[in-house]
Amino acid sequence: MGLVVHGGRPEAVAAAAQVRKWAFSGSARCVDVDVWSDDPDRPRRSAAGEAAAAGYPDLVVTVGGDGTLLRGVRIAAPQDIPVLGIDCGRVGFLTEVEAGEIAAALDTVNVGRARTEKRLMLTMRASRPLEIPAGVGALLNSGRGPLLPAPQVRDDAPRSADWGVPLDVLALNDVVVEKLARDRQASVGVYVSGQLLGYYSADALIVSSSTGSTAYSFAAGGPVVSPHVPALVFTPVAPHMIFDRSLVLDARRERVTIRVLEHSGQVAVSTDGQLRGVLDPGDWVSVYAAPHWARLIRLHESDFLHRVRDRFGLADSAAALADGTAPEEIYAPAEPLPDDLAHPGPPGRPLRPDAAATPPLRSSSQC
Repeated sequence: MGLVVHGGRPEAVAAAAQVRKWAFSGSARCVDVDVWSDDPDRPRRSAAGEAAAAGYPDLVVTVGGDGTLLRGVRIAAPQDIPVLGIDCGRVGFLTEVEAGEIAAALDTVNVGRARTEKRLMLTMRASRPLEIPAGVGALLNSGRGPLLPAPQVRDDAPRSADWGVPLDVLALNDVVVEKLARDRQASVGVYVSGQLLGYYSADALIVSSSTGSTAYSFAAGGPVVSPHVPALVFTPVAPHMIFDRSLVLDARRERVTIRVLEHSGQVAVSTDGQLRGVLDPGDWVSVYAAPHWARLIRLHESDFLHRVRDRFGLADSAAALADGTAPEEIYAPAEPLPDDLAHPGPPGRPLRPDAAATPPLRSSSQC
């Protein structure tokens, strides 16, 4: 097991000790992954470097909150390693296991009774390799530990002047382009699959996955999207314009490109809250669905909307409650699923090649 721990939370440290105890009792190897210090001579490693140093574990266990799980997914996803999240955080939207369930959860995984849930991830191409100028990290990192290195160029995909440089970077939640100077907006042109959508002047622009729709994008007014929908959600943050709505796009066919305008200030590029580079005027990044999926271990039935209601404390309508209440149980009759619900939408009855899709129009003499 590769173990990723939020060392700043005593409850996470205690829970990690339970994981190590379980591993020791079963003669399993447990290696700490993505461990950092404030020593500038010990920089954080790339995802590939962390996986190699840990001996390519069969499982990555994260102990902390959603941010700790994102650290684990960064390392696990490129190697197709499943991730089990133990919740010792404040929100726990992505994590699965409570501290009191650790031994039982690991037993379930060990005997092969757990299932994995695939989540869409994002990657990028850019007009040039990303770099982090000296001093910028201290400005934007705000005590989140040592910076990740700027992403390397992928060697498994070609680069070109038109399509750009493929970057070895993955994001489960989002890619964010944000202004660097407090007194300068990020001024950009936004394209969807190569077609200009419009010009934006904003504090930031978010391209999130469906999983990330409940993170920064949600805080900026974006929609909640089921994680089972392969979507890109584009959300501007404080745009200086009338149109400030989000766009929900098909991640299987569409991509979002953000180009910095010639008189804009510099902008920072972050993935899952981690600074990865800075763009100058004229530079661009393109965000699209990654070839890798995150594999999150699930021990319980997925109940995404219940988590939304519970974690966000959604207020119920007082006017509706005055007229009664509904049962909390999920509507799940005992009878088998009817045929018309097994495959939503109209029955699959393809037209004959010689059949008309619509009835012929009547001539004017018949009208």
